[in-house]
Amino acid sequence: MAVKVLIPTPLQKFTNEQATIDCSGTTIAELIESLEQAYPGIKSRICDNEGNPRRFLNLYVNSEDIRFLEGIDTGLSNGDEVSIVPAVAGG
Repeated sequence: MAVKVLIPTPLQKFTNEQATIDCSGTTIAELIESLEQAYPGIKSRICDNEGNPRRFLNLYVNSEDIRFLEGIDTGLSNGDEVSIVPAVAGG
C-alpha cells in the first residue's frame, strides 16, 4: 500500500532533500514508524516523547486535519496523501 507523504522544507534534510516520498502504513502511527525506518531521525522531529505529533506541527490526510479525525490512529488507504505542515504564527 502506497501513501504519498509531503515533507516540509525544514524536514527534507532527513529525506535526502525529497519533498514528496512514498511510504506505507495503515495508520498515521504506522506511517511515522515507516518514515523512521527509511529516514532515521525524522520521527523525533515529528513526534514528542509520547509519540504524538509535536504541538506546532499539523498532519493532514487528504486535506483533513488528523486532530479532527482519530489522531495518530487515523486510518490510511492506498493512494492517500499525508501532508506534514509546520504551524505558522505571526503578529
